[in-house]
Amino acid sequence: MSAGDVRIWPVRYLANGDHPRIAYIILPGDVGPGHKDRLPIVVSPHGRGVQPLANVKLWGTLPALGRFAVFCPEGQGRRLVLYSWGWRGQIDDLARARDIAVETLPWLKIDRNRFYALGGSMGGQEVLLLVARYPRRLAAAAALDSVTDMARRYRDFAVLDNGASLRRLATQEIGGTPDTNPEGYALRSPINYARKIAFSGVPLQLWWSTADQIVIDQARQSGALYNRIIELNPEAPVTKVVGSWRHSAEMRSTTLLPLALQKMGLLDL
Repeated sequence: MSAGDVRIWPVRYLANGDHPRIAYIILPGDVGPGHKDRLPIVVSPHGRGVQPLANVKLWGTLPALGRFAVFCPEGQGRRLVLYSWGWRGQIDDLARARDIAVETLPWLKIDRNRFYALGGSMGGQEVLLLVARYPRRLAAAAALDSVTDMARRYRDFAVLDNGASLRRLATQEIGGTPDTNPEGYALRSPINYARKIAFSGVPLQLWWSTADQIVIDQARQSGALYNRIIELNPEAPVTKVVGSWRHSAEMRSTTLLPLALQKMGLLDL
């Protein structure tokens, strides 16, 4: 077994609403029963409609290279599974990731002071809400190509090829449209938690692309959140990384994901 090997452990957990769901825990290949090292752990919520195992594949062998664990949950929204869009129950579940990991793999040793969050697209949206609601649990976080204004996102669905379907799904999951249920959309929008994020003390990376054709007009999504955080707290430990990649192209072990992990202190490049 080489130093770059990983092993993927499927586990079952009880998500919000008492729904049984699957998660995948990525570990260095030599970590198993009897292993004594305490590992940092990263919770990585998936993007919209993405199966958790597809999210696992984005990480490649990085957990072995950096000696950390990654928790990739299936998730559960208010009504839907792969389209949770920042449902508060899903955020609560993400906050339990390190506990779920050791409850389902009792031999796994986790460094509770090194709990991180990293996700892209919808997963980035949920990372930001996790920072807002559970800042004391997190050592650092990164949100890539994220939705920060869910009402604007609903309106922007109109320009996507599958926009009508996405609007139906959002209406079902959130419980109406931005016009009929504005509070529901506000509660899932990190921009409305900008003050909490700005003063959370959590080192945060915000990544976005000027060429994103999925979460369009990122200047009004991640860019707007970054500007608001700095306006509220110029000393906030937030950094931005702006490029021109395709949507979520940077969140791969073969592209820029290693750089995000290096900024977190999880990987030496």
